Amino acid sequence: MRKILFISITLISWLTMAQEQPKEAYSFTLEEAVAFAMENNYTAINATRDLTDAQKQKWETIAAGLPQINGNINYQNQLKQPVQVIPAEIFGGEPGTFTEVVFGTKQSATATATLTQLIFDGSYIVGVQAAKTFVDYTQNTKEKSDLEVRKSVVEAYGNLLLAKESVLILEKNKTTLEKNLYETEKIYENGLGDEESVDQLKITLASIDNQLKNAIRLQDITLQMFNLIVGLPIETQTTLSETLDGLTQSQIDFNLLETPFAIENNVDFKLMNNLNEQRSLELKLAKSKALPSINGFVNYGASSFSNEFNFLSNEADWFDSSILGIEMNIPIFSSFKRSASTQRAKIALEKAKTQMTETRQQLRLQWEKAKSDYILAIEEFNTAKDNLSLAERIENKNQIKYSEGLATSFELRQAQTQLYDTQQQYLQSMVNVINQKTELATVLNQ
Repeated sequence: MRKILFISITLISWLTMAQEQPKEAYSFTLEEAVAFAMENNYTAINATRDLTDAQKQKWETIAAGLPQINGNINYQNQLKQPVQVIPAEIFGGEPGTFTEVVFGTKQSATATATLTQLIFDGSYIVGVQAAKTFVDYTQNTKEKSDLEVRKSVVEAYGNLLLAKESVLILEKNKTTLEKNLYETEKIYENGLGDEESVDQLKITLASIDNQLKNAIRLQDITLQMFNLIVGLPIETQTTLSETLDGLTQSQIDFNLLETPFAIENNVDFKLMNNLNEQRSLELKLAKSKALPSINGFVNYGASSFSNEFNFLSNEADWFDSSILGIEMNIPIFSSFKRSASTQRAKIALEKAKTQMTETRQQLRLQWEKAKSDYILAIEEFNTAKDNLSLAERIENKNQIKYSEGLATSFELRQAQTQLYDTQQQYLQSMVNVINQKTELATVLNQ
């Protein structure tokens, strides 16, 4: 009982300590978050596995044309041996009569090893080329996946900073409104103000309070989304070490607008090029089916026969045998099936070439649009920054006028509402700069 009590107390103490241990916390800059996601994001992990699988599949295809050795062991026990009849006169019997005989032994065992080698097969040669193309395609797919992961991390990072800044601004606005409402209520209680001014401020405060509560909820959800994208449990305590304004300033890069567009570096172009290679190999495969295929083989085996199971003993007699052979399969006539298959492959290749031409034009248009959107995002950011300064100045003047009785509560509310809208526009303009820079960098594959 003492041992049981001691073990129970130890387990309870251990569990209590485990529960009291703080969860691991993380802090990221944007680049640190991207680097972390490249190793831990669920999509990135599976993309790496797909590449490894493609490399294994390539070797699987190559190995099909290398020497193959297979073994075979066969054991038979004739529980009831077949009986044959032969003329009895062979053994001195009367003509016209037959004698029952049993041929062979009751048990037999055979062991054979066969070496096969593909000598020539057009489809195998094309298959090896296709395996290499498939690896290239998978590498490009992983590259595209990495770009998408990076883009998602940047968006999630910016949205989380936006959510945090929104909460801070709304808290500041709420504090200012509470102060205004308190002062207005005191003025009204002293008979120097009107009830409408109090009501106007209550309406504005109630709206800001609801927005603040929603912003706090969105901040929690945005944090969970960020954790999910970088590959952390959603309940992880994560902090960002950059500010929205600082990150925005670092993302304004006019040199990026001067970067020439090398279309061959674009991952979508690479994937389209893979498609054309695949269609070309499919045409080669269709043509190769008209060529003969040659296979060689050699085997070695041994057989033993006995009425008793003594094959594993030294007394068993084993009789060797070996065969060497070459097999050639020559396609002669397929009722024009191979011809139709070849024509279809040609059509598919021509369609892929047309898609390549279209992709070139689409990517150039995408590049031009990404540059334009990036320039617009920077311009809107600068405009929103100036507008915010103006809106703060207007709101501050109306605060002074209102306190001196020179402005109505309605005019103050208009100035405050304008300020709140401008604040949100300014925050969103910063996120747009970050996202549009990432969009342009993705097109340039940087």
